[in-house]
Amino acid sequence: MIDKHGRIINYLRVSLTDKCNLRCIYCMPEICLKSNKENPPQLKINNVIKMINAVSKLGIEKIRYTGGEPLVVKNIDKLIYETHKINAIKDIALTTNGIFLEEMIYDLKVAGLNQINISLDTLRSDRYKKITRGGELNKVFKALEKSLGLGFKAVKINTVLLKGINDDEIRDFINLTKEYPIHVRFIELMPLGEGIKYYDKFSMTSREVLQRFPELIQEKRNEVSTAEIYTLKNAIGKVGFISPLSCKFCDSCNKIRLTSEGKIKPCLHSDEEIDIMPYLDNEKELLSRIGYSIMEKPKEHHIEEVHKTNTHRMMFQIGG
Repeated sequence: MIDKHGRIINYLRVSLTDKCNLRCIYCMPEICLKSNKENPPQLKINNVIKMINAVSKLGIEKIRYTGGEPLVVKNIDKLIYETHKINAIKDIALTTNGIFLEEMIYDLKVAGLNQINISLDTLRSDRYKKITRGGELNKVFKALEKSLGLGFKAVKINTVLLKGINDDEIRDFINLTKEYPIHVRFIELMPLGEGIKYYDKFSMTSREVLQRFPELIQEKRNEVSTAEIYTLKNAIGKVGFISPLSCKFCDSCNKIRLTSEGKIKPCLHSDEEIDIMPYLDNEKELLSRIGYSIMEKPKEHHIEEVHKTNTHRMMFQIGG
């Protein structure tokens, strides 16, 4: 489907839960307790499938499951299998912190998952514990190794740039692409949720990294992507930069988002949300509401002007 700004919208990111087993410093409060009143029911698998069946009729071809942490959701392999059965869906991806991935990755691959993104901001165990507030890096390394051996279309590492915290490891991340068919993607920190507390002191731009590493060679884009892609000479992997602030890509954005509460967010940084829960058993009305959300997708965000996002949600409540 084409929105009113002429963009083809063919990508849906689905946040399956706002719960997570980690508490990364820029994403989630260390203590995240809610009363039942403040913690509304989250989408069940059968409702997610209803939603995906509907969006597939409007031109959505790619689905990405996120959280919180999606691997805390029961029967996620069943969800991926049911998604895989929908003919119009060509690409099924998952973003995870990787802690539970090693024991689940084979079943997910068999079910139909073809892309995996692992959030990883450091390669050092002690630093990983500090950033995630207790995570075990060795579990992520094991999951990464197993994923690479299963023949996925893509295995990616998502690394948030944090000046003074992990920027001394940028070369180490880039060098991974020399030996492994990994896509390392550096992501600019956004002033959103907990990230607001860290933004002024710790944010850095993709351009700063590229100035440090002029040996990176830019590739031409063959498809719509939020990332600018680079490679090292003779490397087997790739390096990507996602720069929503310093080089925003709103004019080519091809996605909408579904929160775990059943709200469509046409834009990550907008406060606009469309509740589709009341229409899940009325496909005609559901298609109408989704179509409206796509058509009314905002032209762009204005973070670079106001230095904050407009959404009232934290990142873990939206799905990264």
